[in-house]
This record gives sequence, C-alpha cells and structure tokens, in this order.
Amino acid sequence: MTEVLLSVQDLHVHYGSVEVLKGISLEVKRGEIVALIGANGAGKSTALMAVSGIVPVSGGSIRWGGGEIQGLPAEQRVSRGITQIPEGRRVFPRLTVKENLAMGAVLRRDRAGIEKDLEWVLQLFPVLRQRQLQLAGTLSGGEQQMLALSRGLMARPKLLMLDEPSLGLAPKVVTELFDVIRQIHRLGVTLLLVEQNAYQALQVAQSGYVLETGRVVLHGPAADLRKNPAVREAYLGG
Repeated sequence: MTEVLLSVQDLHVHYGSVEVLKGISLEVKRGEIVALIGANGAGKSTALMAVSGIVPVSGGSIRWGGGEIQGLPAEQRVSRGITQIPEGRRVFPRLTVKENLAMGAVLRRDRAGIEKDLEWVLQLFPVLRQRQLQLAGTLSGGEQQMLALSRGLMARPKLLMLDEPSLGLAPKVVTELFDVIRQIHRLGVTLLLVEQNAYQALQVAQSGYVLETGRVVLHGPAADLRKNPAVREAYLGG
C-alpha cells in the first residue's frame, strides 16, 4: 500500500470574517501527482499556503508522514521536505540565476549534495546554465518559471507544491513546462499541483480534487475526472 505523505482533514481557513476553506480534506500519496482544480476564488492557493504554514488555520488537521505539523512554522515544514512554488514565480529579480538557485538550498548543509543538485537542475533546464550570471529579473516569463521550479528543487523536496505554474505563459511554453513536470515526477518527486489549466493538470496527474467556494465537491482518479460530465462542462470546455 502506497504511503500517504500528506493528509489534510477538515481544514478551515478564515481571512478576517470570511471563511475561505470550509472543511476540505485531501490526501497526497508518495510518488503521485495530485491536481487541485477549480475557478478563481475556490480556495486552491489558500490550501497550499495552509499546508506550507504561510496562512494561519482556524480548524482541522495537517499531517505529514503520519505526524501533525499544524502549528509548525513554515521554515520547519521546508526542512521536513515541503516546498511551495508560489503563483507568479516570484524569483529574486536583482539576484543572478545562480544566486536564486543557491537561495533554494539555504536550509541545507550538505555541500556535495547541493553541487550535485545544482548540476541536475542545470541539465533539466539547459537555458539556465547559459544564463547563470544573468539577473533573474531580465529573464522571460517562461525562463523565470523554469528558475522558480529549479529553485524549489534545490531544497530537495519530498513534496513540491506548484501554484498556477502555467499562468501567463505562451501555449508552447506551457507544453514544455508540463513535459518538465512529468520528468520531475519520473525522477521520484511527489507533486501537489494547483492549476487553472484543468486539461493539462488532469493529463499529468494521477488523482485530483475539484474545489468550489472552499469545499471539495469531487475527487478521484484524474482519468475519471476527465470523463466526468460536470468537470468537462465547467473546466474542460465541454
């Protein structure tokens, strides 16, 4: 039986008096890609930020590897293997590509491992090797997303959470990005993917959850969700 890495149960999050997450539950098993899909404002990004420890939780449980992590600060969650790549890429624009990658490994002390992973991500994204000394703010949108992904991988995550990675990218770049996501997955990284491009998300994922106004309304194997008439009508263009 595949190990459950992340288990979220009855999670509630408020922004002031507004309840954004209304008791969602989800699981991510080791070695799979799980997609969260839904309209803007459904609570997808908030779910990731709650798991990361970026936003406070008003109720529920977040278990990681069988132990409760609700209440732990964000940096301790990173050190335990949870890494989030936020929406909008958010690279450090005034640092070089190489300096951005070093920031991803800031909590690590294994110098040899860091050098090995640096070489790995530069093989994964050859364009970054060419631009190592270039300021991140001068990269194209697609290159910045590659850098954000690589910086996340430099933390050597057990779970990589991606928040809208295809947002604002050209269709050709989106196709290349999802090819890379598949490659990262094949190398053993578990992923939790928030993505408005539901077609691409459900193509790459093994399982998925549909959020509407802070609640999980559907979940199951991605192949089943792709065939679901309600999902097709709402998110896959019929």
